[in-house]
Amino acid sequence: MFDLILQDTGSRARRGRITTRRGVIETPVFMPVGTQATVKTASPRELRELRAQIILGNSYHLFVRPGLEVLRRLGGLHRFMAWNGPILTDSGGFQVFSLTRLRKITEEGVHFQSHIDGAPCFIGPETAMEIQSALGSDIAMVFDECPPYPCERDAAAASLERTLRWARRCKDWNDRQEARPLLFGIVQGSTFADLRRAGAEALAAMDFDGYAVGGVSVGEPEAEMLRAVENSEPWLPARKPRYAMGLGTPPQLVEMIARGVDMFDCVLPTRLARNGTAFTERGTINLKNSPFAADPGPIEEGCACPACAEFSRGYLRHLIKAEEILGLRLVTLHNLHFYLNLTARIRAALEAGTFGAFRAQFVANYKAREAGAGL
Repeated sequence: MFDLILQDTGSRARRGRITTRRGVIETPVFMPVGTQATVKTASPRELRELRAQIILGNSYHLFVRPGLEVLRRLGGLHRFMAWNGPILTDSGGFQVFSLTRLRKITEEGVHFQSHIDGAPCFIGPETAMEIQSALGSDIAMVFDECPPYPCERDAAAASLERTLRWARRCKDWNDRQEARPLLFGIVQGSTFADLRRAGAEALAAMDFDGYAVGGVSVGEPEAEMLRAVENSEPWLPARKPRYAMGLGTPPQLVEMIARGVDMFDCVLPTRLARNGTAFTERGTINLKNSPFAADPGPIEEGCACPACAEFSRGYLRHLIKAEEILGLRLVTLHNLHFYLNLTARIRAALEAGTFGAFRAQFVANYKAREAGAGL
């Protein structure tokens, strides 16, 4: 299922390969986010042209709309959205636990109200697995409790224990199925190093197909985010893939790869694109800004994405200012290409033994833009 091809000599970074029932995934890998059965503004054909290997779907959102009955009748998530590659689905735990005023946690699971119409709903470990099975997930996630930031130690410890009990129930359910997806456990423990280690070791003993670091990007400083990975990764099996959920900026991805993470998803490429912000080697640029009004150059010289291949910054700024959908689509395709190409370049650097130099140069160049006024 996971082949560890090589280990970088100067860091924890790895080059690997995950085999799923719908294809092989080369790691490190970035997964575009298709929360509601679509990566916003991008078609499946365009994603394939951008060389996306795997995309992300969300069980909670698809459970409440369009609902499992519709998805079953239309042939499952892959056929529904016309994507024939692997799909990883989040269990919905993060979304459910963000509904603070609309939910009630019990040992069995979580009772909550739909954010769409207020209808009563329930998701527990077995329900989460049933939903992901109905979707036809290739990689499924256990149902976990995501503690807030900041979090008191006693609350974090209790949350971790519940997450581990739920993880066991998810695995027991999944193990009984004839055709089952790969199942990943999720390490919680908030900002407490000993809880992170305890969670990682307990999940490793359950022998999941892969492991995620959860409870990150919930409002904590970047240093705490990186520490959550550092406090989890050493206690996870070396020959299983590691996934940092919901992260992050380009330099954060590079730094987490250096800490042994193999898989990432993040909404930033599509979310910022809809605000006219594009990623470049030297940080982000806001195409709404007036200096780009008559700029004849592409978003980034040398970029092979559809936007940079044909259109100028001036034209893209015009589309965005005029609120034309094409502008949002083109910047989205550029940003997705940037993230997907970044992980492809990192794979190549690992194979060439030059990841250390790549890491130092990329992070320094990117942060130089962030530190300055820029455009």
